[in-house]
Amino acid sequence: MDEEITAVREQHQFNIANLQKYLSDKLRDINSDTFIVKQYGKGQSNPTFLLQTSKRRYVLRKKPPGELLPGAHKVDREYRVQKALFETGFPVPEPLLFCADQSVIGTEFYVMEHVQGRIFRDIRLPGLSVAEQVALYVAAAEVLAKLHSLDLAALGLGDYGRGPGYCKRQVSTWTKQYRASSHRDVPAMDRLSDWLMNNLPTNDSEVTLVHGDFRLDNLVFHPTEARVLAVLDWELSTTGQPLADLAYFLMPFYWPSHFSILDSMGGLGGAEGVPSPTDLAAVYSRCRGIPPSLPQWNFFLALAMFKMAGIAQGIYARFLLGNASAADAHKFGQSVEPLAEAGLRIAEGSQLFQMTPKGRAVLHQVQQFMKQHVFPAQQEVAEFYVKNAGSQARWRTPPIMEELKTRARAAGLWNLFLPAVSGLSQLDYAHIAEETGRCFFAPEVFNCQAPGWLCVIHFIGKACVLIQMRPLPSTACSTEPDVSSSDATNIRCSLRRAGDQYIISGRKWWSSGAGNPNCKIAIVLCQSESHGARNRHKQHSMVLVPLDTAGVELVRPLTVFGEDDAIHGGHFEINFNDVRVPVSSIVLGEGRGFEIAQARLGPGRLHHCMRAVGLAETALELMCQRAAQRSTFGKRLYQHEVIAHWIAECRIAIEQTRLLTLHAAHCLDVSGSKEARKQIAMIKVAAGRMSCRVVDCAIQVHGGAGLSADFPLAQMYAYVRTLRIADGPDEVHLSSIARMELKDQLSKLPAKL
Repeated sequence: MDEEITAVREQHQFNIANLQKYLSDKLRDINSDTFIVKQYGKGQSNPTFLLQTSKRRYVLRKKPPGELLPGAHKVDREYRVQKALFETGFPVPEPLLFCADQSVIGTEFYVMEHVQGRIFRDIRLPGLSVAEQVALYVAAAEVLAKLHSLDLAALGLGDYGRGPGYCKRQVSTWTKQYRASSHRDVPAMDRLSDWLMNNLPTNDSEVTLVHGDFRLDNLVFHPTEARVLAVLDWELSTTGQPLADLAYFLMPFYWPSHFSILDSMGGLGGAEGVPSPTDLAAVYSRCRGIPPSLPQWNFFLALAMFKMAGIAQGIYARFLLGNASAADAHKFGQSVEPLAEAGLRIAEGSQLFQMTPKGRAVLHQVQQFMKQHVFPAQQEVAEFYVKNAGSQARWRTPPIMEELKTRARAAGLWNLFLPAVSGLSQLDYAHIAEETGRCFFAPEVFNCQAPGWLCVIHFIGKACVLIQMRPLPSTACSTEPDVSSSDATNIRCSLRRAGDQYIISGRKWWSSGAGNPNCKIAIVLCQSESHGARNRHKQHSMVLVPLDTAGVELVRPLTVFGEDDAIHGGHFEINFNDVRVPVSSIVLGEGRGFEIAQARLGPGRLHHCMRAVGLAETALELMCQRAAQRSTFGKRLYQHEVIAHWIAECRIAIEQTRLLTLHAAHCLDVSGSKEARKQIAMIKVAAGRMSCRVVDCAIQVHGGAGLSADFPLAQMYAYVRTLRIADGPDEVHLSSIARMELKDQLSKLPAKL
C-alpha cells in the first residue's frame, strides 16, 4: 500500500545504479529513464523494496545487512517455493529472477511481479461490513486449506523440508533463536519451551507444505472482491505439520483482549463481525476434507505463541543492532513476555474446557457489570423485600432491578443462555452462570432467571411469544400435589380437544415465578386424552397458557422453609379449571411433552448446577472471612483443625463439581442433550449435595448468625436444598445413572456372556 512506502532507510541503502545495470538485461522496462527504488515500511524480516519504472512495478526482497542468526533470511528458499507455487496456479506473485551475486547490492536478492490489491494491516478489519469481514476471513482459510492440500512431489518440493518431526524441530529452532537474540531473561519463555518439548503431539508425521507465517496481513486481496490474489512472505516456509500453520493463523483470537503486539494487531477474541476461530477451523477442515476435530489443539496454539514471541525477540534484536527491516521494530521487545505468558496459560491450564474467545470477552463483561452494578445493589434489593414483607408489593420487581435490567440490555448482556442469540456455547454460558450464581437476583438482571423454558420456546420457533417474553418471566407448570411427580408419567392434568380449542383441567404447584405481576405465560405439562396408554412417554403435551385466561386460578403461594421466596416470584399452586386455549397454543404437537421437557431440562439443569457452584464459592468466602475474624478457646476459628478441614474439603468439593459440570457442558455442546444425559444426571446430584454441604459448613462456622437474616446463608441453604428435589429428586437421577452405567459396562463384555 502506497502509504507504507518510504525512501530507502539509511541502514538498508545499496548501489541503485548497480541494480539497474544488472536488471537491464534480464527484465523488461528497466532501461527506461525512470527507475525509482523505495522501501516498504512493513515486513519484519527480509527488507522489501518497490522498483518502479515508467511502465511497470516490481518488488525486490533481500537479506538484511550485517550479522544474522544462522539459518535465517534464506531468500533463495523464498524464490524456489514461490516459483513452484506460481507454476501450479497457487496465488503468489510471479518470481522473475534470483541473484546470488552479493557484489550487485551487497546481499542475495530476488525480484517478483508487483501485485496490486488490498492488504489489511489491521486484522480486525474496521470500516468493513460484517459480510465483508466474514468473506475475507473465509477466503483466507480456504487458501490455507488449498496450500496444505498440494502434492509436494508434483510441486518438485519433496526435498524442501525435513518431513516428519516438524513440531519438535520448531520447538528446538525457536528456543535456539530466542536464546541467541534474547536481551533479557523471560522465565515464561523458558517454561513454555520446556512444556512444549515435554508435550509434543502424538502424531507429528503428517507432512504438507507449510507457510510458517500465515497471517491476514501477509495476503493481498482483490481490490473489490473477497478473493486472495497473492500470499506473501515465504521466508519461514518448509514442510511439516499443517495444524501448526492453522494455529498460527488463528492465534490472534486467543490473545488477551487488552494485548496487542502492535497498535493495529490487537486480539480478535469477541471482535464484532469477525467469524469465530471454530467457524474458520470448520471451513478449513471442510476444504481439506478432514474431520473437524483438532487433536492437541492447545499444543499448536501454545507453539504459535512461542514462535511469535521468538520472532518478536528477533525483530527487537535487529533493532538493537540497527539492521531491522521495519520502522516499528522497537515496539516488539515489549511483546515477548505477554506472548509467552498467554502461551503458558493455554498450555498449562486453560486448555481444559476452554471458553471461546467471545465467551471469555462476555464473561469479563459480566464480571465487571456484577462488580460495578449488581453487588452494590444487593442492600437496596434486600431492603425492598423487608419493607414489603406480607404485602402484595413484595411480588413486584424492585425499581433498582428494572434499572439494572435496562443497563444489562443496553450493554448487550441479555439472553446469554440462548446460543442462537448470544453466540455462546453451553460451556461458555456455564462459566457465566457460575458468576451470576453469586447473587440471588443476578440471573434476572441478564434475563437468564429461568433459561430452560424460554430456551425451548426459542428453539421451537414460537417467535411472537419469544418477543413478548424476552423481558418477562414465565412459569413452568409440571409438578402436581395429587400424584407423586418424581415419576413424571403420573401427571394427570388433562388436555382434551374441542374443535379448534384445547381444554385443560387440573392442579399444579411449585409453579415458580407466577407471583410476579409481569409473569404472563404458563407452560403447562398435560396428559393428552387422545393418546391413551400405548406409550407412557407419548401421553403428555406442553401447552402455552396466558395466565389471564379464564379458568386460571392462582390459589396460593407455597413457602420454602417458611419463606415465600418473593425475590424469585414465589412458587404457586395453580388450578386450571376447564381452561380453553387455541389449538395453536400446543408446543410441537400432542404427545411430545416429555421430548420437550428433556430438551429444556438438559441446559436448565446445567445452568442451575453452575449457579450452585457460584453460590458455594460465595458461601466459602463468607466461611473463611468468619473463621479469620472470630476466636474461640484462645485461637482463631480456622486454627481449629476441624474447621480447617471443612475449608479444605469444601474447596475440593467445589473444584470437583465445577469440573464435572463443565464436562457435562462440553458433552452438551459436542453431542447434544440425549448423549449427555448421564453427565447431566451426575451433576444434578453432585451440585446439590456439594452446595448443601458447603453452605451447611458456613452456617456452622457462623453459629447463630448463620441462621439469621444478617447473612445470606439461610436463604442460600433453602435454595440449594430445594435443588435436590427440583427438576427430579436425587434418587431418580441416581437410578438413571445406574441404568446408563450398567448399559455402558455390559456393552463391553464379550457377546457370549
